[in-house]
Parts: sequence; C-alpha cells; structure tokens
Amino acid sequence: MEKRQISFSPPDINEFEIAEVAEALRSGWITTGPRTKMLECRLAAYIETGDNSIDCSTREAIAQYSQKVVCLNSATAAEELNLRVLGIQPGDEVIVPAYTYTASASAAIHCGATVKFVDIQKDGDSITHAPEMDYEKLEQAITEKTKAIIIVDLGGLVADYDKVFEIVERKKFLFTPMESDGSPLSDLGSKIQRGLGRVVVVCDAAHALGASRKVINIGAGKLAFPEKKYVGAIADFTSFSFHAVKNFTTAEGGASTWCLNQSVYDSGVTDAEIYKIYQLLSLHGQSKDALAKTKIGAWEYDIIGPWYKCNMTDIMAAIGLRQLDRYPELLARREQIIAVYDKACDELGISHLVHHTDYMDSSNHLYLIRVPGATEETRNEIITKMAENDVATNVHYKPLPMMTAYKEMSGGIELYPNAYDYYRNLITLPLHTLLSDEDVAYVVETLRSVITEVR
Repeated sequence: MEKRQISFSPPDINEFEIAEVAEALRSGWITTGPRTKMLECRLAAYIETGDNSIDCSTREAIAQYSQKVVCLNSATAAEELNLRVLGIQPGDEVIVPAYTYTASASAAIHCGATVKFVDIQKDGDSITHAPEMDYEKLEQAITEKTKAIIIVDLGGLVADYDKVFEIVERKKFLFTPMESDGSPLSDLGSKIQRGLGRVVVVCDAAHALGASRKVINIGAGKLAFPEKKYVGAIADFTSFSFHAVKNFTTAEGGASTWCLNQSVYDSGVTDAEIYKIYQLLSLHGQSKDALAKTKIGAWEYDIIGPWYKCNMTDIMAAIGLRQLDRYPELLARREQIIAVYDKACDELGISHLVHHTDYMDSSNHLYLIRVPGATEETRNEIITKMAENDVATNVHYKPLPMMTAYKEMSGGIELYPNAYDYYRNLITLPLHTLLSDEDVAYVVETLRSVITEVR
C-alpha cells in the first residue's frame, strides 16, 4: 500500500467547537461561567441516562441534574479533590492497581496517604483481557487503615464493580470512619465515611466517559436486578479526563461526580453541600466565584480554606459542549475501527482487548494488543518498525512499580509479576476518529508485515 502518515491520537475538533469557542470569546466571559455550568448539567444528564440531547436550560433539568458534576482543569485535579472530599488524610491507606498511570497514585500521595499497590490478574480479565486488579489480592490488601480503593477503567473497559463492592462489604468490619476536626471539609468527609461505613470505591475513569456495564452493586446501593449503568453512576466517586488525547476533549480538563448511598444523605449530606465544597477546593477556598460576584453589591467574599486553583474555564467548556453534541457518533466511529482491528488481530493470533460483551460496552478509548511470546526487546522492535512506516504506536502503560517515583514505596516490579508480564509484550495501536478507512487498512497491513518480519 502507498505509505501514509498515521498519528497516534490527535484531537477531533471541527467548526462546531471553533464557533462555540469564538462565541465564548466574544461574550466577554471566558473563565468559569455559564458554559461551564451548562456542561456540568449536561454531563450529569448524560452519565445518568446515556442521552446527550437533554435540554439542560429547562427548570426541570436544572433541578434534576445541576450540582451533580464538577468540571475542573484536569482529571488529576478531579482525582485529588475526590479524595479530599471523602476525607483522605495522612495515616490512611489507598489501594491502587500496579498497572495504571501515575495520576491514580499521585492524587492519594498529595493527600498524605500511603499507597498500596495490587497486582493485576494473570493476562488480564479472562473475557475482555483488560488489565484488571487481582480481586483476591485486593481483598487481602485491605486493612484497618484502608480508606479508599482506586479502580481504573483502563482503555474505556469497565471493571467488575460488583466484585469490588462485595469485597468492601465483606471487609467493612475493619473500617473505622474518620473523626471530624470541626472544619467544613473534615466534617463532610466524616459524614460521608460514616454514612458508607466501609472503604470508599473510587473510579479513575480518565478513559471511560460513555462506557457502561450491567451491575447489581453501585455506590447508591444494591439494585433489585442487574441494570445497565454508565460510568460515573457506579462507583462512590468518579473522575474523568478531557485531555486532548481523550475521546471527549476540552483541550485540558476533567470532571468529578459521585453516586452515594441514601445512608450518606440520611446523615445530613446533600449534593449541594458536596458541590459547594468542590467549588471551594477548586477556587482558593473563596466563598464566591467570579460569576456570583457580578451580582449588584455582591463583591465581598470569604476564604474558607487555603486551597487550590483548578477550575474549568468557559473557553474549555465551549469545546466540551459541542463535543458532547457529537459524542455518540465519535464513539460509533471508534467501534467501527475496533471491528477491523479485531478481525486482523484474530487472524494474526494476537491478543487484544474485547471492548464489547453482552454485559459491558467500552468507550472504545484504547486498542491494546499483546504479541504472544514477545520480549520487551521484540515489542520495542515492532514499535520501531511501525514508526519507520509512519505508524505511531504507544504503550499503555509501564507499571508504576517500574517508575523511579514508585520503586521504593512499591517494593519493586518483582512483587507484581502479572503487571510486568502484561506490559512486556504490549503495544497500543492508533485509535481515533480522524482515521479514514484507508488509514485503518494501512495500519493493519503494516502491522501484519512487521509481525511477519519479526516472528
């Protein structure tokens, strides 16, 4: 085939996003404002229903969906604020899979917690091949100090939350909720922990907006029968990424949301209170944002805590609003590309993620393949030869215990043999909506040629 230049993951931005950003610039309101609030409301509706077309300008929709999602400047900020809202502090332990990106662990470290790594299942999940945590090892890792578990929906595939919730219920006898120090943030964290009465399940859904799974256990409690739930409406707390390489982008950006048992609300917690604390944490602890201060005579404000600056701007939200309009078609195009890759990998005898089953639909974010029998050196040779043919590939991820920052605290990669074995022969193929059918065919033929050459 004629040689083509295949980028790994460029953003899909068209004239709709450009026009909305221009309108935001012309409006004179470019920081957190009406577009950010609209995006929050629409994302909450989408997470609850899977419908991206709900009109969030109506009184009914605002009452139902506002103050349930918080848009921020990154997923990393969202992950950290999730942990701070639920009261994670020095002396606490947070369990994290060894196979993930650094933000899954660094957010807990920023809160002063101790990270405990858990290995993944041998060769990943038996059906989807996703690098999910070894749930037996997860249960063994929970101690009296464990306050949260970070579950990662890597590549957009949804983990087995039914198992996770069953585990934290079985181990709830070990859990002691934090005592409040009397501050608003500490008081909220204490009430959430007391209301749950167990280790908190936190989802790192950086890859997973729009993904779903049939579940019977969610943060809000046990369902009467298995139901399809979208990511964001399963775990107790969830964080999303809207970085430029993600399916849905605001250039940079992210969001937090929560799904809590009625017992938490019975303790006096409200969604409005949770939302307000996120606003305080993300805007220097300032009691009024810029939009609220525009009201006549409303200049005065207080600083509740010496906190952070990680709010989303209306320019970013403008991109997101139009991305959300197009999101179902973006997901559908990714699924078409995956079908072509699946056929080729099956013919080549290459293991790959299974993005869609009768119980789970991925967000189709990453296409991971594993070359049977390949060493790190062989895998790297394949990546180099693909690049020589102008096909950009990647590796998701190098396990955290292999990284300088985590080697000592994890005990080293030798303690996580399944994570290393999964990583050593893994390659991520380009998967994005700017690929034409001809581009996809070129990727497949290049992969076929390179694999034949190195075998």
